[in-house]
Amino acid sequence: MMRQYELVERVKSYDPQADEALLNRAYVYAMQMHGHQKRASGDPYISHPLEVAAILADLKLDDATIASALLHDTIEDTPATRDEIDKLFGKEIGSLVEGLTKIAKLDLVTRKAEQAENFRKLLIAITSDVRVLLVKLADRLHNMRTLSHVRPDQRKRIAEETMDIYAPLAGRMGMQWLREELEDHAFKALNPQAYDIVEKRLGELRENNKGLIDEIEIALRDKFAENGIKADVRSREKKPYSIWSKMERKQISLEQLSDIFGFRVIVKEPVDCYGVLGVVHTTWRVVPGRFKDYVSTPKQNDYQSIHTTIVGPRHQRVELQIRTNHMHNIAEYGIAAHALYKSSANGEEKISSRKKNLSLSQESNAYRWLRRLVEMLLEGDNPEEFLEHTKLELFHDQVFCFTPKGLLIALARGATPVDFAYAVHTDIGNSCVGCKINGRTMPLMTELKNGDEVDILISKSQTPPAAWERIVVTGKARSAIRRATREALREQYGKLGREILGRAFKRVGKSYRKATLERTLHRLSQKTVDDVLTAVGRGELPSADVLQAAFPDIPRPAPPKRRVAKRNDEGWFGLTKAIGLKFRLPGSASRDDGQSANGIPIKGLKGDLPVRFAERGGAVPGDRIVGIMEPGEGITIYPIHSDALKQFDDHPERWIDVRWDIDEKNTDRFPVQIIVTATNEPGTLAQIAQIIGENGGNIDNIKMQREAADYTNMLIDLEVWDLTHLNEIISGLNSKSVVSAVTRSQQ
Repeated sequence: MMRQYELVERVKSYDPQADEALLNRAYVYAMQMHGHQKRASGDPYISHPLEVAAILADLKLDDATIASALLHDTIEDTPATRDEIDKLFGKEIGSLVEGLTKIAKLDLVTRKAEQAENFRKLLIAITSDVRVLLVKLADRLHNMRTLSHVRPDQRKRIAEETMDIYAPLAGRMGMQWLREELEDHAFKALNPQAYDIVEKRLGELRENNKGLIDEIEIALRDKFAENGIKADVRSREKKPYSIWSKMERKQISLEQLSDIFGFRVIVKEPVDCYGVLGVVHTTWRVVPGRFKDYVSTPKQNDYQSIHTTIVGPRHQRVELQIRTNHMHNIAEYGIAAHALYKSSANGEEKISSRKKNLSLSQESNAYRWLRRLVEMLLEGDNPEEFLEHTKLELFHDQVFCFTPKGLLIALARGATPVDFAYAVHTDIGNSCVGCKINGRTMPLMTELKNGDEVDILISKSQTPPAAWERIVVTGKARSAIRRATREALREQYGKLGREILGRAFKRVGKSYRKATLERTLHRLSQKTVDDVLTAVGRGELPSADVLQAAFPDIPRPAPPKRRVAKRNDEGWFGLTKAIGLKFRLPGSASRDDGQSANGIPIKGLKGDLPVRFAERGGAVPGDRIVGIMEPGEGITIYPIHSDALKQFDDHPERWIDVRWDIDEKNTDRFPVQIIVTATNEPGTLAQIAQIIGENGGNIDNIKMQREAADYTNMLIDLEVWDLTHLNEIISGLNSKSVVSAVTRSQQ
């Protein structure tokens, strides 16, 4: 275990002006707060913050960050408070420690929601101070190094979270060594058999190629010396998880990998990178398709290097990464290198002062990307959407495309022109109607490739379809589409609400005016007139309440009498006579009477007509619903979210205002279809069926659709009592680790 005096000596070795008293006070306070707490390994708990601080000292971080590492668990796991930390160590350190503290108490339904909210809080803290991220990653690294001491169930959960979030986040921040170590620890915990196989084969290859590696290093050094190029040649070995994932991705054996052993050529200046490249390419044969220039086109995490593969000595394939020493520091330490160093007048790198240690990190492309990501995802999405979109941004490799004016746009691999449009600007994405790729008109779902020139065609009248969410791969595009869809739906409800109120005002001999509604906002507990119109359109605010608020002297009309619709043996419903309105928009079910009912009365008809639910689930009590007149057949009931309603958009005369009127004591079940995306492993179906059964649901039919090697979509026809019952089942399914997503069929 690292000792306190050793930690102080290590910090003073690279920063002689470090506040030794601050570090000692932080250690003593942490020691007192954690007291007799123990780690799962049996070690004193204080060993953990000491080791986290030691990792950060290896990165040469400032004394405030080291002190925060020593204190990072005090607010969360001890009686310490933020006010006390501020008083003893200052607000700067207090802010860092609080940023590292998980959400203590939240009314969250699932572990996934809790994880999402904690991650959301962490990213917000990171955008205020990047040192929060560095401490958090060091904390996770030490936890992974000691993962073998925790219970198997906890070990699996922590390893999955590391593989899903923290390792790719470290990679996106340019901290490649940290990403690789996190991935290897997680890989060993999640698939120990595969890890051992790869490690054994690596040992054999290492022994067999020992002489060859030395020979290649000498050959490269000699060739560079002959051409007057000063270069440092270093061999490197691919990590077990990186090897395994590449074998899985490309479906090849370990022997077929050509980059298990690679070489880094470190030079002084960027121009020397191209000098080395010229020597290498004129001396040995180049492997086609294996050249990438990240010096002229850096990655979003600031990574710069030239990659090439040659057929070198003994006819062996040799992968080379050519970079300067500065590029190498950025490649290995990423945002930490930006945060710690500044260039002096003579070009040497020196430790910056504690007050200035964020100046260069804020200029980092990786940090700018993170800030933009958080700002974008905070606009209205719930925590689980936030986590989903962040994972999309973290996991994908990149493709580089160009606008017609030559602007470079970096996108996730697999991106479409819709992703490209949103990357240029949100307004461009929202108004996109088509595209040209390299001068040819192509579908919007076309997968973009490196070097494509993309020209987006726009129309001011366009609104992004909700279906676009299924073809985009970037979090920015998906978030913007959801936001635009919500705004479009709100606008539809607003138009419907305006029509409802216009007719309601007319019935009492009044004219609808916006100014009249503005005077009633405080009575209706609404912020704007648009909020009133939307609430009326959704059926959440009866028009009678708005009339009463606007004209208190007008007597409130008595609710109309209604009869209960009874269900016959054929599953059809009889309807009562009524008078009412017809609306075109989905979700136009109004509640002008302000009451609930005991049936499904349909307004606007004379005489009794048969009514049935739409196929494939239809609607359940609690859904907002709409009726569609089927000539000669009666009326079909749809939930307003049904995609089938699109076919009736051009027939407004067939839309009928309906509402639920089900007795609370009703014992009938209603059909609904859900889509469960689950991992493909033994026992998955049993767990899903158990949850449905325990919650009182009835499975009518199941259809399995294999979407990928690891995931299966299950189309499950259920019978439930109402919407609340359905949501309880969905919530229960989401709590299972084998379930990736649960959605309701939109048909």
